[in-house]
Amino acid sequence: MSVRDNLKVWHAHFEDKNGSGLRDQIAEDAVFHSPVVHTPQSGKPIVVAYLSAADIVLANDSFRYVREIVDDEANMAMLEFELELDGIHVNGVDIISWNDDGKIQDFKVMVRPLKAINKVWEEMGKMLEKMKA
Repeated sequence: MSVRDNLKVWHAHFEDKNGSGLRDQIAEDAVFHSPVVHTPQSGKPIVVAYLSAADIVLANDSFRYVREIVDDEANMAMLEFELELDGIHVNGVDIISWNDDGKIQDFKVMVRPLKAINKVWEEMGKMLEKMKA
């Protein structure tokens, strides 16, 4: 699959929030890089947990991708996003790499400004705790 094909699958998940659709996209040895957690989070279950929590916390009605940069040779893309979270403007990027099977291998999130990082950390922490219960 091409990067653009992989992006279509990613965007389709984002449109319908299908949890199984998300799990199907993640490689078994995937790695997630959080904007607030120091160490990379490795393995499909933890990557699915983080991305599922983000679906609930960040993907509200104001969320939108505003720019995409695709690198076919590296099999990766950078997607810039914006949203409002409790009155705070959040701007960030998702940097996604796929393996040769079209599965997400590496997912890095970067967020700005500092007030937004703090709010994302607070809300994601609450959601991850809720999901554990």
